[in-house]
Amino acid sequence: MANFIVLMGVSGSGKTVIGKALAPKLNAEFIDGDNLHSQRNVDKMAAGIPLTDADRLDWLQLIAKVGREHAAHGTTCIIACSALKKSYRDLLRIDNDSIRFIYLKGSFDLIHDRILKRSHQYMPASLLQSQFDTLEEPQFDEPDVFTVSVDQDIAKIVEEIAKADLIS
Repeated sequence: MANFIVLMGVSGSGKTVIGKALAPKLNAEFIDGDNLHSQRNVDKMAAGIPLTDADRLDWLQLIAKVGREHAAHGTTCIIACSALKKSYRDLLRIDNDSIRFIYLKGSFDLIHDRILKRSHQYMPASLLQSQFDTLEEPQFDEPDVFTVSVDQDIAKIVEEIAKADLIS
C-alpha cells in the first residue's frame, strides 16, 4: 500500500535534506512543499512577513491533494511541510487515510544555529521565532505522528525513521 508521509517541523529542522535521504530508503518520491507555495507566499516570507492561516490554506490543500493523488496511484510520497498547527495536520488528514507524520523536533537554539549557516531562497532566520510561536507540537491524540530528535546526524535520523515502520 502506498503512503503519504509528511515531514513536519519548523524551518531549518531538516525537512528537505532528510526527505531527500529518506526517499530512496522507503522507495518513495520526495516533494519539497516549499516548491508548492504561491508566489505571493514566497514574496511575503522573503520580505520577512510571517504567513497567516489564510495564507497557508491553499498551500495545505494542494499538499493534501498531491499526497492523495500519489497514494491513489500506488506510489508513496514524502512531502516536506511545516504542518505547525494541529488544524493544519487535520486538514492534511482529510481523505488521506494513509497519511503519516514525522515530526522533526529540535530546540530553538539548535535550529537557529543551522539556519544561520545555510542559504535559503526566502526563509530568513528572523522568521524562526514566529514558527516556534505558531508550533503546536503533536500530542498523544495524534497517533499517526512519529517524533524524531534532530540533534543527531542525518544518517542516524534517517535510520531511526526507516526503522519506525511507517509504511503500511
